[in-house]
Amino acid sequence: MLNVVVLTGRLTADPELKTTTNGTSVCSFSIAVDRRYKAGEERQADFINIVTWRSSAEFVSKYFKKGQQVGVIGRLQTRTWDDDKGRHYITEVVAEEAYFADSKREGESTASFE
Repeated sequence: MLNVVVLTGRLTADPELKTTTNGTSVCSFSIAVDRRYKAGEERQADFINIVTWRSSAEFVSKYFKKGQQVGVIGRLQTRTWDDDKGRHYITEVVAEEAYFADSKREGESTASFE
């Protein structure tokens, strides 16, 4: 079996960097990914949650900004947890690679993490 997700979309907000209790960096962000559409149809998008870890998280939080077009390669992951409001479910992409997908502007880096 293979679990690979490849997405290109625009950041909906600046990425959010946090640190776990054991000091591991984790960064969360979401991207808007256009759906396929035909001429004359209204454009629609899906909003996909992405998470990165360790040095990748630090890279994304430092260089990625709201509105940029980015590419992500990773794996789909589901999680559940319980709290006083009940059971919660989330599906997200754990990014193993991320890169800038916009055309390069003067002074911008074209770096990616892997």
